[in-house]
Amino acid sequence: MEIKRPLLLISNDDGYQAKGIRELVEMVSDLGDIIVCAPESVRSGFSCAFSAMKPLKLQLREKREGVEVWSCNGTPVDCVKMALAEIVPRTPDMVIGGINHGDNASVNVHYSGTMGVTLEGCMKYIPSVAYSLCDHRDEADFEPLRPLVRAITMRVLADGLPLGVCLNVNFPLVQEYKGVRVCRMAKGTWGQEVVRCAHPRGYDYWWMVGKYTNDEPMATDTDNWALANGYVAITPTQIDVTAYTAIDNIKSWNL
Repeated sequence: MEIKRPLLLISNDDGYQAKGIRELVEMVSDLGDIIVCAPESVRSGFSCAFSAMKPLKLQLREKREGVEVWSCNGTPVDCVKMALAEIVPRTPDMVIGGINHGDNASVNVHYSGTMGVTLEGCMKYIPSVAYSLCDHRDEADFEPLRPLVRAITMRVLADGLPLGVCLNVNFPLVQEYKGVRVCRMAKGTWGQEVVRCAHPRGYDYWWMVGKYTNDEPMATDTDNWALANGYVAITPTQIDVTAYTAIDNIKSWNL
C-alpha cells in the first residue's frame, strides 16, 4: 500500500514571490508535499477579508516534484478557500501562513493577512500555524528561523492541535534566540494612524500609518515582552472569541 506524504498548504499576505514564503517552502519541502496558493501581489492588512464582489483567478506559477506554486488575485483567505476548493487533491494535513515580513504580535493578529490564512485553516479544522519575523525588509534573513520552523511544523504534523486552536509564532530580529516562550497576546494600541496630505490639485488625501504602543510594558508573560527580550513567542490563538467572563454580567441585565 502506498504511504502518502503529508500535504502542506502554504499561503501568506506578502505575495507568492516574497522571500519569506519561498524560504518557508525550502525549509519544509522534505516534510511533505507542498501546495502554495498565495496572493499575486502584497495583501498585508487584509485580515480575514474575502472577495464577495469580484471574480477570482488562479494561475499555476511553478510545478516541480513535491511542490506546486499557484497565485490568486484575491486576499490571503481567498487563496486558502480557492486552494481547498480547486487545487488540493485531499484535505491538507496542515495549513501554514508566512513566513511574514514583519511581526504579528499583540493586536496585529486582528489585522494580519498571515493570521487570516491560519485562522481560515483552523476554521476548516486543519492544524494551522503562522510564522512571522520582526523584519519588514524584502531581503530579510530567515535562516535563523529554520530549526524552530522545522521543529514546530514536525510537532504539529505528528500531534495536531486542539480543534479551534492555531499557533501564532513570532521570531525576534536576532541571530541567536534566548529560547521560546509560550505566551499570551499583549494588550496594545495603535495611535497616530492617519496622516493628512495636501494634493497639488487642491484636495486632501490620507495615508494609513500609525504608532504601536505596548500598553503593559512591565508584563513578562506577553508576546511583546518575549520578542523585545530575544525570545521566540508562541501564542496559542483560538477561533472562539466569546467573552465567557462577561456572560453572567450581561445576563443580569434582564433584557
